[in-house]
Amino acid sequence: MKEPLVKTEHLRVIYNQGKSNEVRSLEDVSVEIYPQEYVIIHGPSGCGKSTLLYSIAGLQMPTYGEVFIEGKKLSQMKPKEKVKLHQTGIGMIFQAFYLIPSLNVIDNVCLPQTFLGVNSKTRREEGIMLLRRFGIAEQANKLPSQLSGGQKQRVAIARSLINNPQIILADEPVGNLDSESAQNVLQILKELNNIDKKTIVLVTHNPEHLHYADRVISMKDGRVISEEVIKEKRPESVVKKELSSEPLEISNELRLLSRTFKSLTAAQTGVLLIPFKAKQMLVHILSELTNEQLDGAENILKELLFKNINIPEMEKNLDMAFEEGGAGWNKLRVKSFSRRVREIMDQAEIIKSNPEAAIAVSDYLINLFNLNLDEKMKLRFQSSIKMRIENKIDQFNLKQRLDSPKVLGGIGLYKVTADKIVREIELLMLLKYSA
Repeated sequence: MKEPLVKTEHLRVIYNQGKSNEVRSLEDVSVEIYPQEYVIIHGPSGCGKSTLLYSIAGLQMPTYGEVFIEGKKLSQMKPKEKVKLHQTGIGMIFQAFYLIPSLNVIDNVCLPQTFLGVNSKTRREEGIMLLRRFGIAEQANKLPSQLSGGQKQRVAIARSLINNPQIILADEPVGNLDSESAQNVLQILKELNNIDKKTIVLVTHNPEHLHYADRVISMKDGRVISEEVIKEKRPESVVKKELSSEPLEISNELRLLSRTFKSLTAAQTGVLLIPFKAKQMLVHILSELTNEQLDGAENILKELLFKNINIPEMEKNLDMAFEEGGAGWNKLRVKSFSRRVREIMDQAEIIKSNPEAAIAVSDYLINLFNLNLDEKMKLRFQSSIKMRIENKIDQFNLKQRLDSPKVLGGIGLYKVTADKIVREIELLMLLKYSA
């Protein structure tokens, strides 16, 4: 399909036109969004990005210009066509969730199917499948008031998907969430794009979210001021000629790792991967050190990973004073750090060289985090670690398996413990990875 899925032409939205309090929200905005793209509309508050999103959704009528969905003018659609578009063509996710407080979670999710006349048994089965996918099936019979912000947004995402729309429009979907919940929601949206092949259009003011996108459209004062292509998904015929190189292809393993380590890109291969590994090891193992001590240690750790020095030489350099080219640590911290470096590097080597690494790595993690697992849960734990080592799941799926209740097929670990295990295994996967 060479035609854009969504297109706006010279879109203008003017509030109170001709009056003293006239506000121009959009000025001559023309954008094209192609099937299976993940496009982020970015800009400061009041720049018109949400107005553009609502215009695409048909919730805001433009003063001038046109919106096209699959080649059809939104302004010329009949009422029944617009209803069908909103029911099955577009799924909306809002910052404020907009869950109905008097309905429980499963009824909120299934509500769009009620309007389509789907019978209660079928819609409940489909709703539970979505809730299970997003790790909140056990909340199905609770009211929205009993959920956390992150859980509410996952319910809202499930509701937007229940009628299987092709397009998902998200307006600041993590604006009311803590950083961990926000990351979970953004990873879900990226998965919907990568795996489910949904077209995602997300509005955000936060520059930290931009790496999730295939293309970033930046706005200011109601206008599009720039576009940045991160991963080209548009048809070859519409790619701008000034793009001088093809996007880098990345392996499935690197793609899964990049979900965890957000600044890891396909460009960081070969020698460029070593500094990144060194930085992540330091962040993972250390705390309460000055920037000078961390920077000095990072350079020494790079030398170790490049195999220019060995562990005893690393220890000596870490303990050396700044003036002599060392990191200025004390011997106690050096010994503790060195022990953890050895443990982590040994386990990474096991994963790299041993096809049956899951059992050894599982035993290492069980001992490291003092896990008390019976035989059944130990086998389930080993199976989950094996799937991550084989790149069959990512860190989000692994965490879900670790902290989900046992009755739902999980291992039932405390959330904090699950987080620590996931961070450890992701670092091991990073260290064993070679481009």
